[in-house]
Order: sequence, then structure tokens, then C-alpha cells
Amino acid sequence: MPRRRTTSSSSSTAPSAPRNRTPQPVRVRRRSFGDFVKAFLAFVVLAGLVVGVPLALAVTAGWPFPGGAPSLDWLQREITVQTFLHILTVIVWLAWAQFTACVLVEVKAALSGVGVPGRVPGSGPSQLLARQLVAALLLVGATAASLTPGLSQLGQSLEGNQRPSVAAAQQTPGIFAQQQEQAAATANALAEQAGQAGQDAARADGGSSAAHGDTKYYRIQPPEGRHHDSLWEVAERHLGDGRRYKEIFELNKDRVQPDGSRLSEASLIRPGWIMEMPGDARGGELVELPDEAPNVSEQVQQQIGDYARTGDHAQGSGGGDAQVSLPEQRPAPAPTPANPANPVTPVTPATPATPVPGTGQEHATPAAGQAGDSFGLPEALLASPLLAAGLLGALGRRRRQAMWQSALGAVGGRRGMEPPTPTGDAQDVQDALLVGADPEGVRLLDRSLRGLAASLTAESRPLPVVYAAWMSGNGDLHLQLAQPAGKPPAPWQQGQDQTFWMLARAGAEGYEEAETAAPYPGLVSLGTMDDSRLLLNLEAVPGIVSLGGTEADRAAVFASVAAELATNGWSDRMTITLVGFGDDLTPLAPNRIRHLDGFEDLFETMSAETRQRRGALGAAGHDSVLTGRTGPAQHTRWAPHLVLLAAQPSDDDALRLAELAADAGRLGIGYLVGTEGTDLPGAAWEMEITGEGRLLAPLLGLELDAQMLPTAQRRAVVELFTDADPSSGPGPGSGSGSDPEGGPGRPPNAPPFLVDISEQGRPAVYARLVGSYEIIGLDTPDGERSALLHEALALLLLHREGVHPRVLSSALWPRGVTADVRDALLERLRAWLGSDPDGTPRLGTDATGRLTLAKSVVSDLDVLRSLYYEATQGRGVGSRQVRGRLLTDALVLVRGPLLADRPEGRYRWLTHEIVDAQLPLLVADTGLALSEFHLEKNRAEKAIEALTAALRTAPADERLWHELLRATHTTGDPGRLRALAADLVARSGVRGVPPRTEALLDELLPTWREGVSAAG
Repeated sequence: MPRRRTTSSSSSTAPSAPRNRTPQPVRVRRRSFGDFVKAFLAFVVLAGLVVGVPLALAVTAGWPFPGGAPSLDWLQREITVQTFLHILTVIVWLAWAQFTACVLVEVKAALSGVGVPGRVPGSGPSQLLARQLVAALLLVGATAASLTPGLSQLGQSLEGNQRPSVAAAQQTPGIFAQQQEQAAATANALAEQAGQAGQDAARADGGSSAAHGDTKYYRIQPPEGRHHDSLWEVAERHLGDGRRYKEIFELNKDRVQPDGSRLSEASLIRPGWIMEMPGDARGGELVELPDEAPNVSEQVQQQIGDYARTGDHAQGSGGGDAQVSLPEQRPAPAPTPANPANPVTPVTPATPATPVPGTGQEHATPAAGQAGDSFGLPEALLASPLLAAGLLGALGRRRRQAMWQSALGAVGGRRGMEPPTPTGDAQDVQDALLVGADPEGVRLLDRSLRGLAASLTAESRPLPVVYAAWMSGNGDLHLQLAQPAGKPPAPWQQGQDQTFWMLARAGAEGYEEAETAAPYPGLVSLGTMDDSRLLLNLEAVPGIVSLGGTEADRAAVFASVAAELATNGWSDRMTITLVGFGDDLTPLAPNRIRHLDGFEDLFETMSAETRQRRGALGAAGHDSVLTGRTGPAQHTRWAPHLVLLAAQPSDDDALRLAELAADAGRLGIGYLVGTEGTDLPGAAWEMEITGEGRLLAPLLGLELDAQMLPTAQRRAVVELFTDADPSSGPGPGSGSGSDPEGGPGRPPNAPPFLVDISEQGRPAVYARLVGSYEIIGLDTPDGERSALLHEALALLLLHREGVHPRVLSSALWPRGVTADVRDALLERLRAWLGSDPDGTPRLGTDATGRLTLAKSVVSDLDVLRSLYYEATQGRGVGSRQVRGRLLTDALVLVRGPLLADRPEGRYRWLTHEIVDAQLPLLVADTGLALSEFHLEKNRAEKAIEALTAALRTAPADERLWHELLRATHTTGDPGRLRALAADLVARSGVRGVPPRTEALLDELLPTWREGVSAAG
């Protein structure tokens, strides 16, 4: 938020007070004879300019409108002095019309009490003159309070009374021109007069109304331009600390307001509502009711009286006389042109309290109800659904990539298809990611933003500058714009004012995948406020965002921001530069994250990039990266570059950085800088992280539950990523006991659970998961609970290492569940599975509290893994006959995809798993091994049969097709090979035959293209 500095003594505050505070009331003299003279002169001037000028022009020069349609012969007439006089007359008429419009705008604003009048385009000094004349005239005919929301308006019906008010959105102007300073001084004078009136009223009351313990009431004021009253500002003005807004909220929660509604959220207040204030409230005009309140209408007196009877005060609590607290008038911002250098401070949209799945709240809020505590899982990740979803998705992609590299022999000697099982902190973090992730919320956010970009492109409209986004508890998305951008495209709607665009959840679900670049990849979560999640657009900030607090707290916020930017699902390409921290975060996204050691390296790098981006924008004819993202080069250029500087730069370095960041918002470059103090040059927005995990930005009206990634959890996350990459060494947390080659006590490349495949190892319970879901050895459970019990058992079978209770409940009930319901299901599951002959329950709990299955409960996937392992690394290595039998038995188990007949809407947790990639690879490797076994004895038909069976489960595995071509070639039947080639080409579709497959066909069947053409 741009800071506004002033040397006026009237606006000075205590050293500890935040800047831009409301000016304190000072003594102002009463109206004198000179004031009446000024008012009379102002009336004469206004009458002369508004009425006298047009009458004089009409008499002397005539009306400016032509008497008929002009002909073309006037272009050939001689230019005379009379021609110039006519032109000057038209100019005077236009000037009069503009000044008259300014007068009407100022009079309307002054009489309506909305505070900030609209700006007449091109008016400049004319509107300032009109404002001063109108103020001088009206100041005599009414009290200062009547020019502002005050006693004279408490009983009036306001049009905005039915619109939800939101947290602070006041625009603080910078220093632009002399007339703006004069306008601000005029507004300050009005504020001082309003404050002095409050002091006079308090003194006239004998001080009794200000005594501690009296009951005071405040009436929520109507919007001032784009500024809305908020409980934070009420608390800051009258209680001295904006964070005391919770006291006001608790005093008034669920009490019936004059319009019949109730206060349920601190951010959801409406003009005309009455707030009971704490006894030590001060400031504004305190008026004792009802005896000494002649300026308050009877309607308002009745409303306050009725409201007083709804609270604790009505129960005989012994409070004093009722009083009304009026707001001190804030400095009205002078009319300024729309400029990104003057951002509107982030506003919290009104939000309902009930969490809805897919919004990021379904995991954070209901999770507490699921278990009552965190069961030892990291709370920071449980409460960060978008960050958790990004990390979980990136981790799954990394593991899939590692498996394919292993299968294709990219990493010599390692062909295991099982990622290492995490232990210790890494296991807790993985479970927290599974519980906290909200992939549906990420999907809706991504589709909503890309859909908006596509709609604006279709209308040939540029992308608006977005400072922040709010994801509310009911699934709505609110975008806060830097300035009004017209009517949003459907299904988007206008928000609470012209700087907000809102998309309801139903509209977001209607969006399809859009082929457009990510419009706002710099959005990153900072925390939650009143059940809404704030995402700040770092690349759009016109300057630097500073973050104060202790070094450890700042590091946790910086790590969270870096991790989410590196893995989020609503961006395409970006560069994240970490300075002075985070060198261990590179494994999260090696293509995005880079690390610099110090400020000099940063300044050299960013100076060059800033120059390059300015030149590229100029050459392309764009005014910002946003217009570039909707153009023809949207997929290749204008990716954001976000800089995270954790350590505070020196004074000289800070000035250099401020100069460098002055034009950053237009160039798509964002800066987040850590600071130990509160005054960083060039800081547009200033925030502070407290030791309690609260992110404070008083000048922005924000107090968030900060999103953080503490050091221990950051290291565990990095360990998950490094262990998933077979080409990297052990992660930084490998000392916790994880073994990238299968874990303690198991041979290298062994699956996590080996089954006794001998006749003596027959299981008590056998579940078929590969294909349709069947269970042998158990009675069919109760029909109403059968689906949940089957799903819970499938989850446990796919995770033989154990399942955390929070992971199980989150998987079965994504919308949340209470602890008693979860525990009841576990008891039914234990009873259904029963016990082994020795009395050991088949569903147990390990030392970490995770749920585990006994070895007597086995799935066909366990058997398939064990058979392949025994054939390739166990008994089959030394016996050809055993190897062939084991591989054949393994391939017979494959009946189709995993859980082929699972009910629609269930088993959604499988989207987090990589078993969909593991199973085809395992089947393909089994088919390849059996084909090799048969080809050793020249049994081509048997090899073809094995490969064909494997292709039914892994049709996209190129290795199977290569071996099938070779096996078919050994049969010596060119027609059969040609038919196989034609089938392969048809399956390849528009993508065409892969290069390696094409080269193999050229080797085995040089005429394959002719055969394909003939078949086509």
C-alpha cells in the first residue's frame, strides 16, 4: 500500500501508532461573522458562474447549438476574426458545462454524506474550486457532522443498507499535485471539526458519558466512495487497537439488527447496523440517549433502545447510560487518475461460515471435527489445502517420472516400481498432505482464471490488474482489481463494488478446460481470515511487499510462499529466485527455483531482466505483461519472475531495490522482502508475522491466520521429493531411517509386502483388486455399510505400511466427519475382518498409531508383486522352470484395471495414488520377462500370447509393442507383421508413430509405409 507522508502537525501521531491513522480531533473555533461573509461570497460566485455565465453568453454570443445541419461549403469560407470568436465561445460553453457538472457532483456528495465525490474527467482545478465553494456555502447552513455520516443520518434509510459491508478498502492517495494536497487539507479540516464537536459534546455531558463501564453504541456508516466501514477500523478509532474488533464482534454476535438480520461473521456488517461498544470506547461524538440527544431521530432512539434489550445489558448487568459513538471523519482521498501506484487495499468479501468441499475448507475445518486433535500430524500442512494439493501433485508426478525412468533403464541397475516408503517426519508430512490437500479447489481456481482470460480475449478486452483473490468458505471466488474494469464477462458478476469481480461456485463448475495461458500465476496463499483464504498476486504489486517479524517466523512464511509458487496448479511457467535462503527447496521444482547467495548477485540479475522486459514490452506494443498474455505469444512469453529475499537489505541496497521495483508490477516481477523493522523504502504493502502465527497488515485491514511451512516440515517435504528421484542421493532427512532401496530388513528393490506364495502361505482373507473387486474369506457385510467397509479395506490393502486414522477418515469422508462416526466404522471394520486363530486381530495399530493389516489379509496385487519379485530376483533366478511358472502365474492374475467396477463418486483418494502407473508397469515388465523366457526356446507364439495379454492392461507401453514386433518378425510371416504395423499406426492416431517405433519398423519391415497407405 503506498505510504503517504505529511508534515502537518494536525495529523501527527504517536511514534508507536501506524501511519495514515485518522487525524486526532483538535480545537476549532466556532463560526464567526467572517464565515458568513465567505458563505455569502461563495453563493454569489456560484450563482454568477453557474447561472450568470450562460445567460451572458446566450445574450451576447447566442446558444452554442447550430440552427440547422451544416453544409460542406463552410470548409471553403475565409477564416476571419469572427471565426475565432465563435471558437472561443464554444470553448467557454464547454468550460461552463464542466464546472457546472463539478458543482452538481460536489453538492450531491456533500448532501448524501457518501464522503468521496466522483471525479469529473479532465476537471482538475475546476472541481477543486467547486468543492471549496460548495463547502464554504454548506458549512454555514449545517453542522460539520451533517456533511459526514453522523447524527443527522442515523435515522435515514440508506440504499446500501441491504448490501454486505466488508473489511477496509480505503484508497490512500500518494503525493501528486498541489490541488490534491489542498483537497486533502480541506478534508482534514472537516475531520477536525467533527472530532471537536465530539469533544464539546463529551464536555457538555460532564464527563459521565465517557466513564469506563458506560454502554456505548456505534452505528455502521455507509460506504465512502469505495471505502467500507469495518469492525477493524471501528476498533482502531474507538479502542485504540484494530485487533480488538473481536471484542465488538462478541458483544454483538447473533443479536437482531434493525433490518432483522444478525451479525454472524466479523467481516459481514451492513450500513445502519448498531454495534454495542466496550466500556472504554473513546473518540467521535458520544451522545447520551435519550434525554440529551436532540440531533438523533426518534426512529434511531427506538432502534437503539430495542437493540439494547437484546444483549447482556438487558439482563441487569448494571451498565451506564446508553451512548452513540460517531466516527471521526477520515481524510477523503483527492480525485486521482486510475494508477497502479495507488492500489486499493485488499478487502475481505462477505463469506458464510459453512465450509463446502472443494474450497480448501473441507479439509482444514472439518478435520478438527474428524479427530478432535491432529494425531501428531503437522498442523501447518493440514490447514494449507492449496499448498498441500500442489505438493502432493508434484510429488506424484516426480514418482511417476522416476518409475518410467527406471522401467526404461534410464537409471542403471534400479528397476523397482515401488517408491521408497517414507518414515519418521517424512511419513507424517506425507499423511498431512493426503489429509489437507484440496485438488478440487485447485482445479476450480485454475479453470475459473483461465476461463476468465478466454472470455476477455473473445471480447478483445485486456486482463484487469488483480491485486488479490479470496476463496470463500462456500466456494465463491472474489477477485480484487486494482481499478474498475467495467462489467465482467458471464458467468462472473460484479462484487460489492466496481473493484471486485465474483464467480459463484456453480459458475466455476461450468467451465471447461480452456486453451489459454494462466492469467495470474503469481497468486499465492498468505492465510485465512473469517473462513476465507487470501491469495496475494505478488507480480501485480506496484513495488515491494515487506514482511516483518522474527527470523524463524519469516522463514516459515517464505518457505510456504516458495513451495506453493513452485508447485501450484494454476500457473504455467515462472521463475522463483530465492536469495539468502531456501537452497534446499530446489528439488521441489528444479525448472522453476533458482538460488542466489547475496544482494549483489540479485541486483545484477534483476537489473538486466528489468531492462530486457521493458524493451520486449515496448517492441511488442504492450503496456504490461497482462496484455501480452492474451496475445498470440501467450504460451511462450511474459512468465512472472518472483523474488523472495529473506534477509533485510542494507539501507543503500534497499534504496537500489526500491528503484528497481518501481516498475515491477507492469513487468510481471514481484518482490517479497524480509525486514526486521517496519520502514522499508519502496514497500507498497507492509506485513508482519507474529509469534502466534498471525499475519498482520493494519494499513490493509488484514489479520490472517498465516500459512507457514516451519523448518522441520520443510525438510521433511524436501526429503519426500529427493527420495522419489532415483538419480539423486539420500535426502536431507534420510537420517530419520528411510531407505531408498526398500527400507530396513528388505532386499533391494523388494516390494513393501512380500507374500508367502507357497501352499502353506494360503491367506485367511483374499481380496481381488486387479479387475473387479471381490473378497474371499469374509461374509458380506451389512448392505448399507458395505461400500464404506470395502473402500476402507481397499485403502489399507494398497498401503501395507500403515494408514493414519486421519488419512482414512479424509479419504472416506472428504467433506469431514466427526470422531464418533469414524471410530464406529473402525470398530465395524475390526469386527468384519475378525481375528487370526491365535487371537490376533486382523486390523491392528502400529507404534505410530497407524492402522495395519495382518499378514493373513492379502490382495492379488500383493501376490502379483511377490510373484514377479521371486521370478526375477528370488528363486526364479537360479531355476528356469521356476521362473517360467512364476511369471505365468503372475500374468494370469491380471484381470483388468485396478478396482474396475468401483462405484461412481467413491474411491476419489485414488487420484492421489500412483498405483495407476505402478500396475501397468508391473504388468508390462511381467509380460516382457515371460516373452523373453519363451523366446529363449524360440517359442514365438507363446511370447506373442504373453505380450498380447500384457498389452490389455498396459496398451500405451512402447516396450511391449517393440517386443511384439520382434516376436512377430521371428514367425517369418510378412503379412502378419504388416497387419500388426497397420494396427499400431491406427492406435497412434494423430500423434503418429513414435520415432523409436518407426525406426524399428524400418528395420523389420522396410515396406511398412506402403502397406499402411494401401490399407488406408
